[in-house]
Order: sequence, then C-alpha cells, then structure tokens
Amino acid sequence: MAIVKPFKAVRATRDKVALVSSKSYEIYTPAEIGAKLDFNPYTFLHVINPGYKYHKQDVTGEQRFKLVHNRYLEFKENEVFKQDEAPAYYVYQKITPNDNFCGIIAATSVEDYHNEVIKKHEDTLKERELLFENYLKNTGFNAEPVLLTYPDNTVINSIVKKYQKKRAEYEFSTSDKDLHFLWVISDEKDVEEIAKAFKDVNTLYIADGHHRSTSSCLLAQNLAENNPKHTGKEDYNFFMSYLLPESQVKIYEFNRFIKDLNGLTPEELLMELDTHFRIENRGQELYRPKEKHHFSMYLNGEFYALYLRKSAYNFTDCLSELDAYILYTTVLEPILGIEDIRNASKIVYSQDKSDGLELKTKVDSGEFKVSFGMLPTNIQELKTIVDAGLMMPPKTTYIEPKLRSALTIYEF
Repeated sequence: MAIVKPFKAVRATRDKVALVSSKSYEIYTPAEIGAKLDFNPYTFLHVINPGYKYHKQDVTGEQRFKLVHNRYLEFKENEVFKQDEAPAYYVYQKITPNDNFCGIIAATSVEDYHNEVIKKHEDTLKERELLFENYLKNTGFNAEPVLLTYPDNTVINSIVKKYQKKRAEYEFSTSDKDLHFLWVISDEKDVEEIAKAFKDVNTLYIADGHHRSTSSCLLAQNLAENNPKHTGKEDYNFFMSYLLPESQVKIYEFNRFIKDLNGLTPEELLMELDTHFRIENRGQELYRPKEKHHFSMYLNGEFYALYLRKSAYNFTDCLSELDAYILYTTVLEPILGIEDIRNASKIVYSQDKSDGLELKTKVDSGEFKVSFGMLPTNIQELKTIVDAGLMMPPKTTYIEPKLRSALTIYEF
C-alpha cells in the first residue's frame, strides 16, 4: 500500500518557467553552464551555482549548500517562485522526438522506503548519501524528483487523461526539441481518487534517483530523532517523486569500453573467451545483439558476435540471467582483471541510444582496446531481481525520462 501525497509546490510563474527550469546540473558542460549563467538571470542554475553572484566558482561543501538556500530565497523574494495555496498532484508530460512520457509528481513516503514498498535496484555509495543528506539539510527542498515506476493503473490513467484535455498550466519547448506540459490537480475528489488508487499499488520501484531517495530517508531519520514532537506527518517524512507507469519507462544499455587486455594479445583474449562463448568473426559488419545472452565485441579492427554457451555457464538465480552480470562474471573479472566495476579506471561506460557505432569508433581512436555491447535490460527483469531482494550491477541500466530541475519544488 503506497503512500503518495499531494503537496503545495513552489514553482515558477507561467511566464518564466521555460527560463527557470533546467536539466540536471551534472549534464551541462562548464561552457554551457557559463553561458546560461551569463545570459539568463532566471535559470535555476543560479541557485545551484550560488558562487556566480560573487564571481567565485569554487565554493564547495556546507558553505555552498547555505548559499544555495540563500539564492533560492532570493528567487522567492523576487517572485520568480510562488507556492501553491492548495495541496495538489502535478501531471507532467514530456514529449521528445522519439518518446512520450506522462506521469504524476507527488510526495512519497520515507516509511514506504524503509518498509520496502519503495524498492531500489542498485546499491548507493555511503559518501554520496551523506553529502546529499547534508545538502538537503541546509537547503530544505527537493528540486529534482526521484523517478518511480509502478504497474499501469486504469484509475490513475483516466484521471490523467481527463486533465490532459484541459489547458495546461505550463506548455513550453526547450532547445533539445522536447515539449513540456504541466497540469495541476487540486480538485478534492480527484486528489482523493488518486491517493486511494496508489494505496492499491503494492510496490513502487526506483528507476532513477537512488542517492536522492536514500539521502532523504537519512535526513528524515535524523530530524525525527531530534524532534521530541515528531508525529510522522512532517514534510521531512516525504520526498518528491515523479511516478510513471512502467509501460512508459525506457531502458537503454550501457556499452563497456576497456583500456587494456590485461596482458593478453587479441588472439589470446579470443581463446580465453572460447570457454564460455561461441564466437563468430563479423569482420567490418556492425553487429548488435538481438537476443539475450548474445554480446557484441569490437577488437583489433573487427566485430565479433559472442553467443553464451549455456552448458558452460551456471544459472543460479535471476541475477545470473542478467547479461551485464554474465559479462562481468565470465569476461570482465576473470579474464580482463576488472574486480571493482564501479570504480575501476580501466573501464568506461557509455549509454547507447544510437546505432552502436561507438563500439568501433572509440576503439579505433586508440583510447580503448576492446568494447562490448548487449541488449538492454527490460523492466520485468529489473522488477524480478528487485523482488528477489537482489541488486543489479552498476551501469546495468540507462533509464529515461531524465527529469528537469525546478519544475516543481518540494519544501520540508
């Protein structure tokens, strides 16, 4: 039974939202950030990059977090941001050149996270958890929602479609050719129906935002311990999420690029691979896998198809069925010597939404010696692994949609 609450969002006025909202800070290059800060006084990047006001770009740690809070207050004082008067759910639709996403922005419960109503599919780094917890403690807001997914629900879908027929509160385009819409659901009957429908949802799955959700839970726990009047209903007991039906979640694969062959020649590598794979040399033909347990490899100027020899591999559980796990346990760790796939310097990951040609170009450049590609994980595989209490290897999934910051802001 999921607790999904409406909230009073702080958000930009209709005339400024296209200028205010931004992609995640980490996506921009330094040059792009500089240009936006120089020429757009309304971009939320001014809040996230508070030292710009004083021509100081290297503000870090708690000092930066406190300045972020101050820049945020200035946006409110200048009425760039205003808070809604009534609690609401927010229907957000993002239309890209290739996809159409439509879900609900709401407040979700840290209690659900602890009780595993909200489930994660990858481990988090303690250092990042604590850093972001400190950020949240000093700033007091969520500006970028956690992406959660749930089984398609006819009640929720029908209410969303009803609002999509109305004029949107926001409608704007961005330079990446995406179109954005936002509708506000504050009608008491509709709010009640949505909350009730989510109570019938047994599990919400974190698709993106593991560190944000974990850090929100850490902060809530610490604030509760220091609040003698804690009730569990305080705003810090919730975090902002974007809830998307699982049929709309898009999962892409990460290609793997390896900088050396661990002392092997290309011929010796092929002989080592022969233990677990039937190997076909495809020459210059671009090969992309079309089935599970098939892999593409680019080595020494040629493509290879690697087909797992199932008789030589031990399938023990649902995690062992995962292609990213198979590649790690049969190739990356035992043959190429990569033990820590999250932090090893000799491996680089790149999300693949194109034709797979980068498998060739990055190796031909001389930066890497070999590359590997595979089919993307599907949502059912993700759910099966999570429901079994297992964690997926790092960089198994590249999930869309990627969400903008400051469309709605949740204060606590």
